[in-house]
Amino acid sequence: MSGGTAYHNGLAAEDIALRAYEARGAQLLERRWKLREGEIDLIVELGDVLVFVEVKARPSLEQALGALGPAQQARLLDCATQYLAGHGGLERDCRFDLAAVDRQGQVEIIENVLAG
Repeated sequence: MSGGTAYHNGLAAEDIALRAYEARGAQLLERRWKLREGEIDLIVELGDVLVFVEVKARPSLEQALGALGPAQQARLLDCATQYLAGHGGLERDCRFDLAAVDRQGQVEIIENVLAG
């Protein structure tokens, strides 16, 4: 897949994931929040919980669910810690979710994917 195609597929998958969270009552705080160390695809507020969402688009949900490796998990945790420190949220309840999106646009949200 070319870089441009992957970029646009990623944006479309993020749109799908965001709609799924909004259907649950979430409010978008940040999209593609970037640091030199990495990026968090979506940061949403769902009730009293701050949710850091990694979106994975793959041909199948099974492939997407298996696409979050240990190195990326560590980067996500580091980025989230920096986000919380910069936004006065170190005492907030938060969690890390994986939003897996397949080619048909189906999304599966797995809550609490990081044991951090």
